[in-house]
Amino acid sequence: MKFIINTLGCKVNTYESNVMRDLLLNAGYKEAQENEKADIAIINTCTVTNTADSKSLKVIRHTIKENPNAIVIVTGCFSQINPDKLKDLEGVSIVLGNHDKSKIIEYLDKYNEEKKQISNIYKMDEVPFETMKLNNFNKTRAFVKIEDGCENFCSYCIIPYTRGKVRSKKVNDVLEEVTALVNNGHHEIVLTGIHTGHYGADLENADFSDLLELICKIEGLERLRISSIEITELNDKFLDVLSKNPIIVDHMHIPLQSGCDKTLKDMNRKYDVEYFINKINAIRKIRPDISITTDLIVGFPGETEEDFIETLETIKKVEFSKIHVFPFSVRKGTVAEKMDNQLSEVVKKERVKRVLELSKELEIKYMEKFLGKEVLFIPETKREEYVIGHTGNYLLIKTKCNIELSHEALKCKLDSVNYPYIMATIFDSE
Repeated sequence: MKFIINTLGCKVNTYESNVMRDLLLNAGYKEAQENEKADIAIINTCTVTNTADSKSLKVIRHTIKENPNAIVIVTGCFSQINPDKLKDLEGVSIVLGNHDKSKIIEYLDKYNEEKKQISNIYKMDEVPFETMKLNNFNKTRAFVKIEDGCENFCSYCIIPYTRGKVRSKKVNDVLEEVTALVNNGHHEIVLTGIHTGHYGADLENADFSDLLELICKIEGLERLRISSIEITELNDKFLDVLSKNPIIVDHMHIPLQSGCDKTLKDMNRKYDVEYFINKINAIRKIRPDISITTDLIVGFPGETEEDFIETLETIKKVEFSKIHVFPFSVRKGTVAEKMDNQLSEVVKKERVKRVLELSKELEIKYMEKFLGKEVLFIPETKREEYVIGHTGNYLLIKTKCNIELSHEALKCKLDSVNYPYIMATIFDSE
């Protein structure tokens, strides 16, 4: 039997989809090729915004239409909070939430035996961490999920309700998985989770900084990247680990969400602008050339034009190298749903545009700092005569190269910016 997996949303979903892919392949199932009908279709959904909800439903319906005879499995955040919508949707065979993805084979066997719809949604606050292990990510960069859940309860966010409380993978399980991936040829490991930096809060004698130090000692690992971390988790212990371990790359993704103190308070974020800037300055004392990227929400209820301009000024002060910006999206059941002064979609769209313009300006400015320098990058894809890949600080390199794509680190000189790429000249390997 042949399968397809459609993944929406975050890096945690990407990891979990690849675990399901591994399980299916190991059980003897085959991956369907492009334009080939599937016998099993899995949609791993997202619900972080209204747009994500709409896209999840669209992908589900399209998948059912294109694979009319398939066993259709819907899992992920959308199904976690909307199981009834899916149970009534013709063509959906199995409905799971954010637990039991590692038991996908068991659910398939049960469905094949009983031939009737299965729906199993757990209360996420009542389940332990679901240990998954990825054997081969099939790319240069491998994600490792170390944590699930979040207890921050930002006023706009639905994720604590779809993912539950903080639960951590055991230290030895993380180390074994990373070691196996490195031994399998992966040069870069990306640690991911819903609230990654809160790793270990539910474990005895373990925290995120301790885990980083242990991972950095794994022989053969060239790069260690953190998918995202909150500014409040960058304590002195973390900064000390960062200063001593060059394997941790010169790139950190730290969500700001707003550059206005009033809006941050309304969002129930746990810091103010001054705190954020001071922490960024502390990081840059250790890593002067580090790339700091961020997430931003615009059009939050009550955000005035003056508040938004304050956010723009904060962005300029921090000098992010890239900004992922989202218009505020009302999520049912969150505190922000009932807030006064909801903004129009027109205002949100206009503010998104202004942030994207500033983001591009800052991104190019950051790129230009490195022109003329020699860097190492790991090629990830090949297009015609070019190879494309990232440096440790996440510069996107494009260079002519005649060698076969081997995913080995290459040395090049950075010549010019051709946004979103930096064009480079590769050094002859001798």
